Amino acid sequence: MFTTSRTPDNYRHKLGAGVLLCRLTAVFSIVFASAAAWLAVDQHALLENMEDLQSRTLPNSMEHQRLARNLEVLRLEGERVLAADNPENRRQALFIVTLMAGHPSLLANEKARNLAIETEIFLTRAAQGSRIDENIRDEWTRISRHLSLTADDISVDGINLAREDVRQMNGLVEQTRQKLHGAVALVLGFLALLLLLIRRMILRPLQQIDHALSDLRQPGSAVTLPNYSLRELASVREAIVQLHGLMQEHESTRDDLQKLAATDVLTSLNNRRHFMFLAESELTRAQRYGRPISIGLADLDHFKHINDIHGHAAGDLALKAFADIIRSTLRHSDIAGRYGGEEFAFVFPETTPQEAVALAERLRAHLDAWVIPLKNGGHIRLTTSIGIADASAQALEDALRLADEALYQAKASGRNRTIQAKTTQLPLPLGGHTDNSGHSA
Repeated sequence: MFTTSRTPDNYRHKLGAGVLLCRLTAVFSIVFASAAAWLAVDQHALLENMEDLQSRTLPNSMEHQRLARNLEVLRLEGERVLAADNPENRRQALFIVTLMAGHPSLLANEKARNLAIETEIFLTRAAQGSRIDENIRDEWTRISRHLSLTADDISVDGINLAREDVRQMNGLVEQTRQKLHGAVALVLGFLALLLLLIRRMILRPLQQIDHALSDLRQPGSAVTLPNYSLRELASVREAIVQLHGLMQEHESTRDDLQKLAATDVLTSLNNRRHFMFLAESELTRAQRYGRPISIGLADLDHFKHINDIHGHAAGDLALKAFADIIRSTLRHSDIAGRYGGEEFAFVFPETTPQEAVALAERLRAHLDAWVIPLKNGGHIRLTTSIGIADASAQALEDALRLADEALYQAKASGRNRTIQAKTTQLPLPLGGHTDNSGHSA
């Protein structure tokens, strides 16, 4: 009979090899689980940053932009007060100054509130005087500069809020990538070590066992074969599957983040940054091939009264309703975005200014006829003023400026109308109004 030698030395050697393999596997499992936990922590932190960006940073950033816009409007209306050539015009411009100075967004910011109060007091005194002398103009120059600088500071602060969150998320993504590379390197190193252990602890014993098995033909020979298990490889495979799932989740999270960064949270339209990107691309294409293209700016009339009377929830409902009307009224090729606050911007590709006026009038008419029900059983109605500018032969900023001037002309002409920035007379669209200069409005 052939028997396998089981001396105490051989037994201790086999037991030591098994214990070593178990310890190496345990150490690898702990380190690898820690890497997976680190990745899970980064994923959780990234999701928290995204939620914070959506629920806090972006609204705060938009509030800063709205506040900066209101300060700029206050400054422009102050210019109108001092530029008025008679007391009646001064009183009309001063009324708008008073409304802007009492805007909730200005009152909520201490620096802006104090500056608005100072501006209102100064302009009230200036408007009551018989004439505007040099001292008043010098003082207004100082206040106007202060308004512009404060608006710029507030706008930059709003941008920096979102920029800091995006920077943190980029850092988390980069940190996760490095940890993922480390985890993959750890897997490869373990496989190399496992192959070495297989050679030393499995192949050599198998050679010895094969030699012993050749003696089983001898009568009475017996051998007890060791039970080798490779369950660790299955655990490694399962861990790699988990890593792949984490990578897919991170990819999905990045896609959601890109969509969030390009979309206005309240209206689901393009936000201002993404709208400007799309508009610049369309203008470049149209000007390269000599095709017509138009730009439009729309502002909801008396939107502040809706917030004051019905509350901000009703104001948000009104903005959403207008966004729905935009989506259902404009063409698929048109580009729309929330430009800021209650102001919206449009790009009309392959469209002359006259055709853009007709499209804008259709949008204005739909909104004019729309009744927005409130949760308390009441309802509100909205109108909008729209400015249209030809963008086929000028930069985007210039076209937006002309559209903005036309928008303010529409506001000054009585609101709820569309005005083209050009001086040529346009055919009157069905249901439209006509301002004193003969523009469609």
